[in-house]
Amino acid sequence: MRVTSSLWVGAYVRRCFAAGAMAAICRRGAEAAGAIYLKINRLDGSFDLYGPAPQASFDEDKPRDRRFEALRTGVAEPEVDGLLARESDFDPDIWVVEVEDRAGRAFLDA
Repeated sequence: MRVTSSLWVGAYVRRCFAAGAMAAICRRGAEAAGAIYLKINRLDGSFDLYGPAPQASFDEDKPRDRRFEALRTGVAEPEVDGLLARESDFDPDIWVVEVEDRAGRAFLDA
């Protein structure tokens, strides 16, 4: 059984804080299964955006784990915000978490 989006996001924010980064939930989506997007602010004017990986990238052994892929890297904030606006128009249940980290760490397991 996969953990809920709400639980995953809460644990992710705590993980960011524990590593010395700031994190904030910018948009709350569906508690159980909302798609999660991670907006990484590198604090130099550039941003990265991670979103749900396509189902084809899931491992047969771990089909329920959450997987992410880089959707944009090193771009300006308006580009990231535009993509998130389009996603939320398509799916109003998305979650958005913004992380501020000079090193650009996304805090995702490899």
